[in-house]
Amino acid sequence: MSSTLSALAELRAEVEQFYATHFHLLDSGAAEEWALTFTEDGAFHPPSGADPVRGRAALTAGVGAGYQRLLEAGEVHRHWHGMVAVEAAGDGTVRAKCYALILATPVGGTARVHLTCVCEDVLVRDGEKLLVAERRVTRDDLP
Repeated sequence: MSSTLSALAELRAEVEQFYATHFHLLDSGAAEEWALTFTEDGAFHPPSGADPVRGRAALTAGVGAGYQRLLEAGEVHRHWHGMVAVEAAGDGTVRAKCYALILATPVGGTARVHLTCVCEDVLVRDGEKLLVAERRVTRDDLP
């Protein structure tokens, strides 16, 4: 394997591991820990087209409230990312683009696909770890 291909494979594996940890935190309701996987001023551009959510405090609040709504509704959501494409950008960032499925399961019920999306991230390094600097999510069912 060429050194370029080997480096890309290592980067892709690192990004996939990051996503596994990141989305396990989200789906378990660990809002503060999940927000710590963003930069201090990280931005999440929601698929609704609303203004981006910026900063760890706002990210924590939004995810915490969303998780509480799911608990009250008796529903579990799981995020599944696949077809992850990564690119090391010249500015030191990592660009990642993937397909995302959000599966919803009512307690005692049958799982269903809640949403299908495209997730585009700009990831940056903080020492040895990756953090999300910016995330854009585009829903497949919206124009």
